[in-house]
Amino acid sequence: MFWVLLLLTAWAAVLASCALLLRAAAVASVAAPAPPDGGAGGYRPDALNLYEAAYLAGGPRRVAELTLLSMQRGRRLLLARTGWATVVDPVARDPHERSVLGALGPDGQAPVDAVRSAAARDEAVRVLADRLDAAGLALPASARRAVAGGVRAVRRAAALVAATAVAALCLPADGTGRAVVLCWFSMPLLLALGCLAIARFETYPYSAWASPAGQRLLVALDREQGEGDPLTAVALRGVRVLADPALRAALARATGGRGPTPGDGPVQGPAQGI
Repeated sequence: MFWVLLLLTAWAAVLASCALLLRAAAVASVAAPAPPDGGAGGYRPDALNLYEAAYLAGGPRRVAELTLLSMQRGRRLLLARTGWATVVDPVARDPHERSVLGALGPDGQAPVDAVRSAAARDEAVRVLADRLDAAGLALPASARRAVAGGVRAVRRAAALVAATAVAALCLPADGTGRAVVLCWFSMPLLLALGCLAIARFETYPYSAWASPAGQRLLVALDREQGEGDPLTAVALRGVRVLADPALRAALARATGGRGPTPGDGPVQGPAQGI
């Protein structure tokens, strides 16, 4: 009956990790300060600018991607499908565009991934985050880390259940059928997977960055404008909603495979639009 000890180990890991995730989610739900007016910090969905919406929906990286796409749409920046960005108009219209131009350097050309990373770390994004934190619309960093840690713990517990189930099946038979052993191990595995599914359903797609008040604003904005404006759709859902394959290639090439090299410059021409 040694497999029973493995089963108890699996149950202990799953229960402990699920409790950690639930505690982190509960802390995150109350971690953000309440908006001063009990609503959304004076914000309305139509008053939430696209940079703010992008931060709440996807964090600093989403803000940088939105800036790149906004400049490309205004013909002030070229995004090549090879993964390079090239300046067309060197005049910035806001601090986020200024951070992109600064990341492109004096040559006016750089890999998209490098520009995106630099823009995401810029002071303009930190100021934006502080403003949303003060309004009670963004989750504090500690709450985000706690939830992410809880999800990782449940994933590790699910992997442990699978490993202990395989080990139990490899043990000498003691009269218990393999089907019975698998049924017993399926219960903690289903609990772990169910906890992950519920966490994703409850948090998707905003709570990694937005507080409950921020989530409500994003849902309202999505309902009102999410389908009408391509940039709003990108701010809320990310670059996966882009209809132009050249733009998707420009942004995806910088994150996958070998990445761009200087010899890859924008020889294939810019993406044409969103």
